Amino acid sequence: MNDITHPLLEAVQTLAPQLKEKAAEHESQRHVDEGVIRELAELGCFRMLVPKEYGGGQVEPSVFASILETLGRYDAATGWCVMTGATTSMLSAYMPPDGAKKLWQEQPNVVMAGIFAPMGKAVAVEGGYRLQGRWPFASGVDNATWRMGGALVMEDGKPRMGEDGAPIIHSMFFPAGESDVIDTWSVSGLCGTGSHDIAVDDIFVPEELTTALIGATPKVDGALYTFPVFGLLASGVSAVALGIGRAAIDELCSLSKKKRNPVTRRSLSEQSITQLQIAQAEALLQSAKLYLMDTLKQVYARAKGGAEMSLQDRALVRMAASHAVSSAASVVDDMYKLGGGTSIYKRNPLQRHFRDVHTITQHIMVSDQSMTASGKVLLGLKVNASQL
Repeated sequence: MNDITHPLLEAVQTLAPQLKEKAAEHESQRHVDEGVIRELAELGCFRMLVPKEYGGGQVEPSVFASILETLGRYDAATGWCVMTGATTSMLSAYMPPDGAKKLWQEQPNVVMAGIFAPMGKAVAVEGGYRLQGRWPFASGVDNATWRMGGALVMEDGKPRMGEDGAPIIHSMFFPAGESDVIDTWSVSGLCGTGSHDIAVDDIFVPEELTTALIGATPKVDGALYTFPVFGLLASGVSAVALGIGRAAIDELCSLSKKKRNPVTRRSLSEQSITQLQIAQAEALLQSAKLYLMDTLKQVYARAKGGAEMSLQDRALVRMAASHAVSSAASVVDDMYKLGGGTSIYKRNPLQRHFRDVHTITQHIMVSDQSMTASGKVLLGLKVNASQL
């Protein structure tokens, strides 16, 4: 069930068979095929959150989530790389216009790989910053033409503090060729994302290719940019997980018609436990998806009406995202168990779905910490808005 339509979503759906065939290959080679990334870039997937005035799609959050769910259903690694690349590119709305135009107007089909965590250090110099640092989890880095890393702005050897007493954090954009990739991505799940470390050593980053991460004011108009970056990031994370949940149900339904009890010869689909758990999984996944999409639509509608993004809205988005991930993981677990011994073979996609979705559960954007912050909002307790 999906009442969301958009030309980009329809274009992505046509790639489904190709992505499904590539999923195992992406996992074994530990990165998404360059041709797949190029095709998705040409469609506009990596610029779907970029402002229209810079040549982007500026799609609504529910469209963004639907596209990622579709990609995640057929290949979680591809969905994940598009998700991280698109959310990194969204920062174009907060950058100085000259920098945003340089990245997205002057260069066709830019592919971004970025890490928001402030693992770098930036020292202000004339015209920009000198940057050094090393960042883990740079998903899709092998195919990225530009990269981004979060950095503490340093002054006299110490982090420069803002008016709120918190360290000032900037996101720094630099060409792929100015950074090194350190092969670290030997992991249990989302293997095909190639989320290696990246590092830079005292490179110059012009002022126009940087933006503040927290508390930044968008330089362009649009309800999309009243959404907190982390809220959209969490929504994207959860959308990929929902796609994996759907893939697990699809796979179990297919398997259940072929797998038979060696004694009774009854198929797995004829067993009441299978029938019960398939129905429960479908209900759980659909309700989690509808909760997420409805929340995104309602909050976006208020933003389009001119309402400021309230703390309550931020909490609602993060709750829906975290709930979607935990629900998807539960669905995958049940499908994996129903598959029995068949599920453990590498030739069966259920084992990959199991590993991929549990890798997503570890992401900080959908962690218990996020749910706890949302709970504080519901209880009327003080909470740091930057956490949401």
